[in-house]
Amino acid sequence: MRSFGSDNNSGVHPQIMEALSRANVDHALAYGDDEWTARATQLFKQVFGESAEVYFVFNGTGANTIAMRASCQPFHAIFAAQTAHIAVDECNAPGCLSGAAVKEIPTPDGKLTPALLKPHLHGFGFEHHSQPRVVYISECTELGTVYTPSEIRALADFVHTYKMYLHLDGARLANAAVALGVTVKELTADCGVDILSFGGTKNGCMMAESVVTFRPELAENLKYLRKQTTQLFSKMRFVAAQFIAYFEDDLLYKNAAHANEMARLLRRKIEEIGPFEFTQKTQANTLLLKMDPKMTNEMLKKHFFYVWDENTHEIRLVTSWDTTEKDVLDFTENLRRW
Repeated sequence: MRSFGSDNNSGVHPQIMEALSRANVDHALAYGDDEWTARATQLFKQVFGESAEVYFVFNGTGANTIAMRASCQPFHAIFAAQTAHIAVDECNAPGCLSGAAVKEIPTPDGKLTPALLKPHLHGFGFEHHSQPRVVYISECTELGTVYTPSEIRALADFVHTYKMYLHLDGARLANAAVALGVTVKELTADCGVDILSFGGTKNGCMMAESVVTFRPELAENLKYLRKQTTQLFSKMRFVAAQFIAYFEDDLLYKNAAHANEMARLLRRKIEEIGPFEFTQKTQANTLLLKMDPKMTNEMLKKHFFYVWDENTHEIRLVTSWDTTEKDVLDFTENLRRW
């Protein structure tokens, strides 16, 4: 069954598979002491800037957890939108393994702002309160909305006045960059982001995730934290090889552009059918809309997707690098028949 459930459900891009096959020759030194890891590390610096220090990991939850452990002590607090991935979908791994408290802030569109954060930043130096330390945002958000460079810069400037860190979860960073017509560097290093979880798994890779730091003090202990968090891959060449292919020939942007285009097409076709209420802007590759539960149940018999909020009858549809026009037309034709 073709899926609009998640871009994690898609397969691996042929260029990534070819890169893995090319790396699967002879022996190579383990734990990152290989030529592929050296090349991928060099590419990260070309893409994100010379200040970028990269540590390859298995998955996004591991990346977020390591980033928080690098940024926090157990007496600190992490601030995130109420709908954020670390608040909803990671079984509190970043909070549990860092020891820090995760503070959730309601937002209308999944995006934090200085105005939303300010009322929560208090108790500094007061030993009875968790000390504010990190602000977590994701690009794109779980609601499919996108932070502009100016919005990220405003957040970074704001949290830095409190001597806090800004962490960006970039699981769909390429989709946001394409939607805005900028590079991934212009959404991160150039905006004052301190630490980044950057992945390609949702955008055509098999298991390519990383932690990228832009501040030396955050990189100081990352290699130990990665090992202790069980995210050090012995055959690291196979993660690095994916990133090499991901960056070469701008594959990250090409895959994201296709996914975004399919999301726009899907929304247009749904809007042609009837007066569905879209609850968020469709800025990248995610659609949120309300659907009658009976219709939802019938559609789920033929297409996999998630009910986002049962109380409001809201569903979420996510397109991928390999979503086809036929996938979109099949979905909307079944919707039309209902």
